[in-house]
Amino acid sequence: MNPVIIECFNPATGEKLGEVPALDAAGVDVAVARAHAAQKAWAQTSFAKRRAVFKTLLSRILADMDGICTAVVQDGGKTFENAALGEIMTVANKLRWLIAHGERYLKTEKVGLGGPLFHKKGRIEYRPLGVVAAIVPWNYPFQNIFASLADPLMAGNAVVLKASEAVAWSTQYFQQLLHSVFDAHDISRDTVQIINGFGETGAALVRADVQKILFIGSVGNGRRIVAGSAERLTPTVMELGGKDPLIVCDDADLKRAVHSAIGGCLVNLGQSCVAPERILVQEGIYPQFEQELVALVAAMRQGDARTPSSVDVGAICSPLQVKVIEELVEDALAKGARALTGGKRLSAGAYARGNFFPPTVLADVRPDMRIVQEEVFGPVLLLLPFQTDADAVRMANDSAFGLQSSVFSKNQARAERIASQIEAGATVLNDFGMCYLNQNLPFGGVKTSGFGRMNGRDGLRAYTNPKAVLSDRLWGLAPAPVIYPVKAGDYARAKKMIRLMFAPSWGQKLQYLRKQKKDEFQ
Repeated sequence: MNPVIIECFNPATGEKLGEVPALDAAGVDVAVARAHAAQKAWAQTSFAKRRAVFKTLLSRILADMDGICTAVVQDGGKTFENAALGEIMTVANKLRWLIAHGERYLKTEKVGLGGPLFHKKGRIEYRPLGVVAAIVPWNYPFQNIFASLADPLMAGNAVVLKASEAVAWSTQYFQQLLHSVFDAHDISRDTVQIINGFGETGAALVRADVQKILFIGSVGNGRRIVAGSAERLTPTVMELGGKDPLIVCDDADLKRAVHSAIGGCLVNLGQSCVAPERILVQEGIYPQFEQELVALVAAMRQGDARTPSSVDVGAICSPLQVKVIEELVEDALAKGARALTGGKRLSAGAYARGNFFPPTVLADVRPDMRIVQEEVFGPVLLLLPFQTDADAVRMANDSAFGLQSSVFSKNQARAERIASQIEAGATVLNDFGMCYLNQNLPFGGVKTSGFGRMNGRDGLRAYTNPKAVLSDRLWGLAPAPVIYPVKAGDYARAKKMIRLMFAPSWGQKLQYLRKQKKDEFQ
């Protein structure tokens, strides 16, 4: 039987990059078994050793930025500038945080006890789970791989990661980078394996003998993965995208809000889960905001980002995603929306062989339109006016998603008040999507944006088994716990002990001690 092959193309030019073999279900099981064997040794490494590995990884990433960015541009269609800031900087920031703080949040933690267990002492040991499976999308080929494997790896796990078939070509480059780091520290290459394949490969990984699954992708695929994980009761972390609102109040710094809306929604050509696709602007400043936004968006240069600074935005990574964007925009236009700029796929001349959809601004959109409720995952900004702060909050929460959100106002108290009412995993004041860059903060969503958290202490500990251990503080002095056989007066003594321990004040404790009256249950 001939192996299944993934054909890889440059999304901006249509040029064939090469072919990558897809792993079948049997191959997935072999990869997971090898990961289990490698994890046993990796779990025994010291934090000093893990930091050394991460320092080498960071050093080699910084030394090879040109090579990594070139691979990302050719495979993902983005610009060199976005590859540097959106891929390299984000991963470097995460590695730096783990090097500095990983041990702090993973080392054994002593906890107080007191009360009935005053003679004991407790601790929490953050043990690795085993093998973690990660299934990641195509929008950030480098970041999605390295940011997803970093936390479980620092926690002592092995990782088997399935990258999207849309960016399978660059994964070979990234796997070689990992191999060079592991070889330098005499670590098994099987500790992290990047595998390629289509939906069948991902389904096999979900059903494999893994101890946790991280999935980044669509709601539909997330539901399928949760259903598949139920067979083994494998816990999951789900990051399922968003439809983020960006609220611009009438007292906002207009220039800052305009550039944040453009940056947030057009970085990576809108192929970002934290893109603020819904721009809610207060009526008093709406005309000026629209005018300045459209002027900047309409002037953006789009094309093949073959060299740095040649264009502002590149191509859509997947041809299937272009069809999704096109369908949602056409549906909105047919129902009364207006395209202030863009709005139609580019397919002539230099755009003929690539996946190009222009930066688009739509006005006169209504909440009942599909494009307002469904994630576009493309370069489309939706303008919606609002009257009062209460209206803004209601409109922001009128979504099945709840990943991130933004509020722009020069009045800090006002911005905080609005932010406190938004249903989302995070809210950024006077900026967009920057929570992900602060590695001290957890990243994740509510509602159909998913569950579980990435990044920070919570994201790191998510890949551990917090094992509770209780030991003796006063060895040999504590009384033996004699509970059986039950003796006369045991109930009365139990009541007295409980009252003395848990009475809310010393006065009540003394009152219980003085009390001589016996009831029928003593």
